[in-house]
Amino acid sequence: MVKFSAWKFMREQLAALPPVTIVDLSGKTIIVTGGNTGLGFEAAKHFASMKPGRLILACRSKERGEAAVTKLGTETGYRKAEFRHLDLDSFDSTINFVEELEREDARVDVVVANAAVHPSTYKKSSHGWESTLQVNHLSTALLSILLVPLFVKTAQTYSVKPRLVIVSSATHFMYTIPESALKTPKLIETFTSEKFCDEKHMAQDRYNLSKLLNVFLTRSLASHLGPSSPVIVNNVAPGFCISELRREIPASAKRRVAIMEFFLARTTESGSRTLVWAALQGDPDKVRGKYLSSCRVAEESDYVLYGEGPKIEKRLWDETIEILEKVSPKVKDIESQYLSHA
Repeated sequence: MVKFSAWKFMREQLAALPPVTIVDLSGKTIIVTGGNTGLGFEAAKHFASMKPGRLILACRSKERGEAAVTKLGTETGYRKAEFRHLDLDSFDSTINFVEELEREDARVDVVVANAAVHPSTYKKSSHGWESTLQVNHLSTALLSILLVPLFVKTAQTYSVKPRLVIVSSATHFMYTIPESALKTPKLIETFTSEKFCDEKHMAQDRYNLSKLLNVFLTRSLASHLGPSSPVIVNNVAPGFCISELRREIPASAKRRVAIMEFFLARTTESGSRTLVWAALQGDPDKVRGKYLSSCRVAEESDYVLYGEGPKIEKRLWDETIEILEKVSPKVKDIESQYLSHA
């Protein structure tokens, strides 16, 4: 059984990661959400070095996305990267992104679901969900589910095993859902309530909760796809890295984070190696549904694996599906056709 400890965290942070293994991505389509900056951009640079048929940077800002495409070309010589608009704070934008791929009958080999937010104050999306929950969980889940038919079609057409990599975090070890929340009728509705999202929760725990939800989502989606599915879903912890996410942390924590960065943080490039490893390396059946860290299969927190964890996982999956079925009628069809194994 694995528990979080400061010693284990420091030892892993300071361990050298293996260099990225170059593979031939000719003809393949790679999508990186949040690919305009930070870990997403560094992962995109690694993918670009392998000359994929298409490399799509899915970003919420057209200006920053197009600038990233230009920068990528300058730094790598790869000139086929594309910007696509994707704002995970909006269900409509998420649906439109997938529908555009469907209209193109696009091949989709790898999706790295990297985009995330880390706000320290409470705000809601236009759909009424707290924005961290909207971006990091609900829209990420919607994107993942809506892409399943394209993944399956790609697998059948090209005899490949597409991969969906959900970027989670070792911070999921640092959060357990309060008993008071577990006793409420609807967990996800509780998570989005202003009462639950008090100042202390937003400053200290909100991001960690969202990453715990990523871990539960990965396990559920892989289970519902089943062991014979050609679609490989996993989640990856890139470690504590120098990242633009830190711009959203509370002012009171910035000094502490700066000190940690100086002594312990991986470079963004180093952190991106585990994203690329999760997308391209490892035996597909050994990384299916797994939590990956430091370019290897690791183990989720005891809270996820034991005790009430499996029941909470099922509850969160059922509630997420119930919410998303109201957002897109395709979710129910995909569930019945592709996600009925569990």
